[in-house]
Amino acid sequence: MATRKETIVLKALDILRSTPTGMRYSDLVKNLHGKFPDFPVNTIHGTIWNLETHRPDQVYKPARGVFRHVIFREQDIEKEEKIIVQEIERAKEEEFYLPFANWLKTDVEECTRSIPLGGNKFRDKWGTPDVIGIREAQRSDIIKFTTEVVSAEIKTDTRDLITAFGQACSYKLFSHKCYIVIPRNSSQDDISRLDALCLLFGIGLVLFDTNNISEPKFEIRVRPVKQEPEMFYVNKYVKLIEKELFG
Repeated sequence: MATRKETIVLKALDILRSTPTGMRYSDLVKNLHGKFPDFPVNTIHGTIWNLETHRPDQVYKPARGVFRHVIFREQDIEKEEKIIVQEIERAKEEEFYLPFANWLKTDVEECTRSIPLGGNKFRDKWGTPDVIGIREAQRSDIIKFTTEVVSAEIKTDTRDLITAFGQACSYKLFSHKCYIVIPRNSSQDDISRLDALCLLFGIGLVLFDTNNISEPKFEIRVRPVKQEPEMFYVNKYVKLIEKELFG
């Protein structure tokens, strides 16, 4: 006859096997307690808190606090391979520059003016933001503030997320706020890692639908933290696009 702990583990594995998206630790505990109301909840906690360590061949963590059965990791790999093939047919990255520029201005009101940029407009190896905007004080504002620069790096290719993060970091040199904008169908692990990195570095993280140019459904995952850039570089780069940005 199986012990309580063995019974709990077997049931936990059974639950995870039928949950493709995985399950948060607290939800798994509640689910197990519902199955075994006579078992002390502390026994359940003590049995499954490190389930991925004791059953690494069956359980892994795709994100912090989330348990998932390994059979679905294999499905993720197959999904990513299909995504790479579909990338060829997907809308070009540049087609999302203007929609995101408009979203920054009208939906989240992060900018008073924002424009698509991209290419090599800044003429150096540190790169050029895909979208750049400014936030200026309005006449109706009682308390005025200095002009702020907002920059964004947009990626439609899920293989370029690390590069995108590095570029967004470099934009902090001349921007008060920076965003990285990535496909919503990126792997759960990549999104979780970027979520943590963006919190650490104060960069905004936005998810969007790469298959819908007319309605990308931009969604903020992490809000950017305002910081003071190096004014030498602010003036150096803004001067190159002064007419477009302030015209």
